[in-house]
Amino acid sequence: MIIEQIYTGCLSQGAYYIESNGEAAIIDPLREVDQYILKAKKNKASIKYIFETHFHADFVSGHLTLSKKTNAPIIYGPNANTSFESINAKDGQRFSLGEISIEVLHTPGHTMESSCFLLRDKKNTQIALFSGDTVFMGDVGRPDLAQKSDLSKEDLAGHLYESIHNKILKLDDDVIIYPAHGAGSACGKNMMKITYDSLKSQKKLNYALNSKLTKPEFIEKVLDGLQKPPQYFPENVKLNKEGYEDIDKILSSSKKLLNANKFEEIANENGALVLDVRSKEEYENSHIPRSIFIGLDGGFAPWVGELIIDVKTPILLVCNDSQIEEAVTRLSRVGFDNTLGYITIEKWKENGKEIDSINSISAIETVKRLENKSSILIDVRKENEYKSQHVVNAHNYQLSSINNYLPKFEEKNDYYIHCQSGYRSMIACSILKSRGIHNITNVIGGFKNLGLTTLNLSNKICPSKL
Repeated sequence: MIIEQIYTGCLSQGAYYIESNGEAAIIDPLREVDQYILKAKKNKASIKYIFETHFHADFVSGHLTLSKKTNAPIIYGPNANTSFESINAKDGQRFSLGEISIEVLHTPGHTMESSCFLLRDKKNTQIALFSGDTVFMGDVGRPDLAQKSDLSKEDLAGHLYESIHNKILKLDDDVIIYPAHGAGSACGKNMMKITYDSLKSQKKLNYALNSKLTKPEFIEKVLDGLQKPPQYFPENVKLNKEGYEDIDKILSSSKKLLNANKFEEIANENGALVLDVRSKEEYENSHIPRSIFIGLDGGFAPWVGELIIDVKTPILLVCNDSQIEEAVTRLSRVGFDNTLGYITIEKWKENGKEIDSINSISAIETVKRLENKSSILIDVRKENEYKSQHVVNAHNYQLSSINNYLPKFEEKNDYYIHCQSGYRSMIACSILKSRGIHNITNVIGGFKNLGLTTLNLSNKICPSKL
């Protein structure tokens, strides 16, 4: 028997390859599916089933393409109504795979169709639970993604409580839990960095698996501190329910190197967003005016979804030749399939086109400039990061809602933008400049450098408020 977690760090997502006696099953596959087909071929196995724990909101699954390429059926739990052929398994239904079996456990709460898959060996021993977004390491799936307007987040949290107490906590302590996501995902709020663990261990570490919690207490704890879900989530759910184009076709149509004039022409005709995916240092030094920076070397796909929102937005990429396939692939993972082509910064410069840059300074220099009354420090980290510790008098304008703060930027002031380490602040600076706000400066190294500097110079760090 083989159980392999295939973890994709940029999405904080875990897909699973399970194999027994030449038969394989894939759980929650990524959109680019050849990796699973090649793995099965190498092991001289055939893919028999494709299991989906629920309609994913944060990424586009590869279930449809994988089914088309392998003829394996797509299996959901109860209540999953799709626009394509799939199996709605019953609660408790088992599917044989070589010498093992996979049992469907309907666990509504994150969504109403959410299900976990319990793997049993040939002796019927409970071995592993593929928990989707029902149970994470240290957390449970957020219960505010209802696809029906008559269900409140409190209703879903109540369903989640019942699923955990009636299904999950009754499993053997030795069962290994394999979730669909880890730390960094927006599908939960308190995930651990580990990507799997035993149920016994999680009963001690995961607040939501405390059997002594009453239902009202559980609902209160699960909903406490829950941030607003990213706005692109419903678009991904729709694609996963109704279908999408194969990623091979998306790659073929998107990887077009354009010259500067054609790039400019397409941008003007289509109202395309110019998205620069190079490193923050490359963007800082030289970029196309009014382009937006979201670098591949950070949380690229989630930030694209968070900030661009509409998956149908036409996109023109600025990247190096070696980055184009990765960029298009990662855009498609979150449903952004409308890439019209790309250009390198060298190609842009060849035609004598205008370039822009971002002014960046060190933390030490920032502290000195903040002595000026017209200098304002902007912290674009999340609210919980800011509340935990921040520089005194810094304003918290979260990156996810930076556009809401545009009226607060006045020409008379100088604004110094920082995040934790410099990635998000560069994104924020690019957005602000694209909106015509140029009296901004990026703080190199973000709060990591700024916090140390202020502590050393004048003790200007505000501690956590408990």
